[in-house]
This record gives sequence, structure tokens and C-alpha cells, in this order.
Amino acid sequence: MASVQKNMCVSGPVEGKKTSAPALPGTEAAEPSPADVLRAYSELQERFQRTTNALGSAAHDLKTPLAILNGYVELLQSEKLGPLNVRQREVLGDMQSSGKRLQQFIQDFLTYSALETGGLKMQFAAGNINECLSEVCRLWSTRFQEKGLALYFLANDKLPVFPFDSPKLERVISNLLENSFKFIPQGGTVWLHAEPYMWERRATAQPAATGERRRQDTSQPNSVKVSVSDTGPGIPAEFHQEVFDDFFRLPGTENQEGMGLGLAIVRRMVQGMGGKIWVESDAGAGCKFSFLIPFKPSASPTGKGRNR
Repeated sequence: MASVQKNMCVSGPVEGKKTSAPALPGTEAAEPSPADVLRAYSELQERFQRTTNALGSAAHDLKTPLAILNGYVELLQSEKLGPLNVRQREVLGDMQSSGKRLQQFIQDFLTYSALETGGLKMQFAAGNINECLSEVCRLWSTRFQEKGLALYFLANDKLPVFPFDSPKLERVISNLLENSFKFIPQGGTVWLHAEPYMWERRATAQPAATGERRRQDTSQPNSVKVSVSDTGPGIPAEFHQEVFDDFFRLPGTENQEGMGLGLAIVRRMVQGMGGKIWVESDAGAGCKFSFLIPFKPSASPTGKGRNR
């Protein structure tokens, strides 16, 4: 990626012109004190919180009138109020599709707001992750077929039953599948895969005295690795971190649907379950998103902050 160079102005004395007089003692611009910096940070944080709350409130207020509009569209499509001609059915179909997209935008805003304000709590319950992933694939299979895309998922019987937040995991997978769905061309393929994984985190490293026991423990997987791979256009290496940022859009994709919140929500939810997410991709060579979820969730996972 080409580097961006800032314009810099270097000034110096010019022959024939007077230079500015040196600043008098005591007139230099005072540097802000730590207390001033802390106060400014608190004000920015409070303003951001208010903005996020207002965003969530506005999105919530849009849900009711949108639901009414969608209800009227469905009523007209049922022809209970009278028969429709071909053109009328086409118009109502377009209205229904637009309503669903708007509904998804509103849901993204609400989820983002809840994650930012800490209002979206994780609810862990023991379950079978194969069933969770299979259900998401079932829900998406029709849309993939209509676009001429192949979606493959094969359950892994080596995965144990462990506690995770099933609805939020379904949202994570759904967002990743939607990301592939939007960008890969007709005839493309998407693979969903899950497998046991040994996640060695430096924060949990044990002292050297317990090295023998630690080597024995690491022979057993302690997490699940879930991957969504596709044959799409890929993501340039310089954007592998930025794609998880709030409202980020890859250059050249500004005309695509969405607001750049899908992957940001995924990152926060994965981190909220104590995991991490990353992407492996090269421009024009497909894309693979992978994330880890521990079999034993941490006591106080967080969904904020940049991806590590």
C-alpha cells in the first residue's frame, strides 16, 4: 500500500527579511497537565457514550414503524385485499427485500450499541457446536443456492460438548457467511469448518517447575477453531487488521450493501466469549476467517478493544 506523506512546511530565516523575535520567558504555550488530559479524555468518553446511546435509541425507534410497513407488504402480497398483477408483485417483492435489508441495518446498530455500552451479556450453556453451525448453514443454504454459490459444512465428531453462547455464535457465523455471500462471484464456494484446537496463551504460561505437568496438559485441545473460507476476491494484507474496525469499508467496496459493522460485531462477540479472531487472505486468492473459542470461558471476558 502506498504510504501517505503529510505536507510539511519548514521555515527558516530569509535574507532581507526580519525573523520573528524569540518568545519571552514565561510566554511559551503551557503543556497540558495530567489532570487536564484525564479530564479531556473523560469528556470524550462521555460524549462517545451519549452518541452510542442515541444511535441505539434511534435504531430501536425505527423497529416499530418498519415492522408495520413490512406487515402491510406481506398483507398485500397475500392478495387478501385484492388480486395483484405481475408488475405489482415485482414492486412488492422489491419493497420486501429493501425492508429486510433495513431491518438488518437496524439490528446491526442495536447490537453494536449494546456491545459498546456493555448491555449485551454472554449467556453460556453446554451445547453441541456442530448442531449450532449446522442450523446456521441450513438457514443460509437457500440464499446461497439462489445466487449460484456452494456452501459446505461437515460436522466434526471430535468436538466435545462445552459451554458457549449459542445465539451469539450463530450471529458470528451468520455475519461471516454474509460477508462471503456479498463478495464472492456466482459459482464460488464457501466452506465452514470446526475442529478441536490447542490454544497456547502466554498469559496462562506456567512456571518452569511445573513444566512436565504442563507438557502433559497441552496434549489435549482446550478450544475450538472455527473457519469460514471462500473463493472470493480476497483482502490485501495491509487491511487484515482494519477489516475488524467499526464502520470500515475496503477501498472499492463503498457501493456494497452494509455499514461496515458486520466484522466489528463479530470481533466483539468472539472476544466476549473469551476468544480471538483473525483473517488469512491475499488479494485475488480467496479469504479465510478463523476464530478460537475456549472450552472453558473466562470469568470476565470482554468484547471491547482491538483484536489481538
